Amino acid sequence: MGRLIGIDFGLKRIGIAETDDAKIIASPLTTINNNEIFSFLIKYFEAHDVEKVILGYPRRLDGSDTHITADVIKFKAKIENTFKKEVVLLDERFTSKMASAAIGMSGLKKKKKQEKGLIDKISASIILSDYLNSMG
Repeated sequence: MGRLIGIDFGLKRIGIAETDDAKIIASPLTTINNNEIFSFLIKYFEAHDVEKVILGYPRRLDGSDTHITADVIKFKAKIENTFKKEVVLLDERFTSKMASAAIGMSGLKKKKKQEKGLIDKISASIILSDYLNSMG
């Protein structure tokens, strides 16, 4: 039984979060440039036993696809085919807003709050937390 990783996919940056091995806590890990994600995943999967990947699934409020939904589906298939890992799609509506609100209330200094990628890895953590909560 390994850990889970959460991914908030973006065309420029991808946020990554991880659970502990007991799958109790979801923590923000890092933000990776989109073109470096598979190099990162190769190293991560070699270093950690990962049970499954939880991937944010972008939808509009009415449930229709967004401009990035097709890219997420392709990314999911590539992870499954490359690494033979189960990838679970999880509705990510509102995660960026929730991440922004959490950052705003965090007490971080203004410069840290404006750090590119902070919202991405916090969003990945929210996606992963939502999945853990749905497991019961």
